[in-house]
Amino acid sequence: MQDQGTAFTMPSFAYYCGLTFVTACDPRGLMTDFRLFPFSMAILLALMSASAAQTQPAPKPAAPTAAAPKPAAPKPAAPAAQPAAANPAAGATLLGQFGDWGAYTASPGGKKVCFALGKPNASTTNPAGRPRDPAFLFVSTRPSEKVKEEVSIIIGYPFKVGSEAAVQIGSTNFALYTQNDGAWIKNAAEEARMVDTMKKGADAVVKGESGRGTKTTDTFSLKGLEQALTRIAQECK
Repeated sequence: MQDQGTAFTMPSFAYYCGLTFVTACDPRGLMTDFRLFPFSMAILLALMSASAAQTQPAPKPAAPTAAAPKPAAPKPAAPAAQPAAANPAAGATLLGQFGDWGAYTASPGGKKVCFALGKPNASTTNPAGRPRDPAFLFVSTRPSEKVKEEVSIIIGYPFKVGSEAAVQIGSTNFALYTQNDGAWIKNAAEEARMVDTMKKGADAVVKGESGRGTKTTDTFSLKGLEQALTRIAQECK
């Protein structure tokens, strides 16, 4: 059996934002129409196919992106389960591959979005050998929503309800809030610093826990991320 926690299948990015192609979207908002949770975890860019329903959280003051500050400890509404998609970049246009990161663009609903996508180069589970879906790390920009360089993660299994995940980059740690199989930075005010730290770092180590109590560690190489972000900045202005 795959690590499913409470019965749930990996949501598609497209569903999260209610679009055909999007990156994982932060369920707290930062967009007027699409930033719902179930990333239309879109990264933001909903580059995964599936269907589900969700409630939009209360407005606050995806992928993906440094826009207005997000609330520190949101309580997003729970979306319905959706089937997993094998390739979150399906349907998007590859702008270039930079080291271990790809730069992509798509135009769901006529709204242009850009995102950098990375995959882990090492993953472990405790207990060992627990099956799971692939994990992905996104940094997304959605000009129409004034969202720039938003960090989001699709972990490949439903997180333990109410749990937090963590990202360590060198000696710097960032807390993430979780919902279903997605995670976003908990303190929105730290997002720009997190992206800057990622640009300068060698690896990002993501730790989380599933609904079944399986603890996971995913290590993402950050080689090429800065160049990928420069490319999407040129494409999505």
